[in-house]
Amino acid sequence: MAAWIVMEPQRGMPARDDRDIAFIRDGFSFLAFLFPPLWLLWHRLWIEAALAFAALLVAGGLERVTGFAFAAPFLSLLVSIFVGLEGNGLRIGALKRRGRNFVTVIEADDLYDAETRYAADAEEDGDGIPDRLQIRPSPGSTGAAPAAPVGLLLNPGN
Repeated sequence: MAAWIVMEPQRGMPARDDRDIAFIRDGFSFLAFLFPPLWLLWHRLWIEAALAFAALLVAGGLERVTGFAFAAPFLSLLVSIFVGLEGNGLRIGALKRRGRNFVTVIEADDLYDAETRYAADAEEDGDGIPDRLQIRPSPGSTGAAPAAPVGLLLNPGN
């Protein structure tokens, strides 16, 4: 199961509809690994895309320099691995800068499951009554009461 991070617009910001809620999968992105600058541009990460493109250009330029031909594929592979691993984290950072708030983390197999679970939780919490009550120890108790052992081998009288 994957973890999905849910980001909503801040309170007071106009929300057009439910499409303003962003579900971002936490983990490795295979498309970001294969096409780093294009994936970054698709997700409107302009500065990050320019930096990835510049790093790939430097890697291509290193191929022509004598003695550094071995470093070019290594550098481009490092850029691809970095964007594949950290691309979704970069998206979360960009959404925070654009005025989105972190809401929750949902565990689900796919995006549809994550949206369904989020909608079900939103319906349950709409009444204003907490779903779970806090259990607080009584103020008079100083510690746990001694308990008799439980089990077949720990009860010598049975």
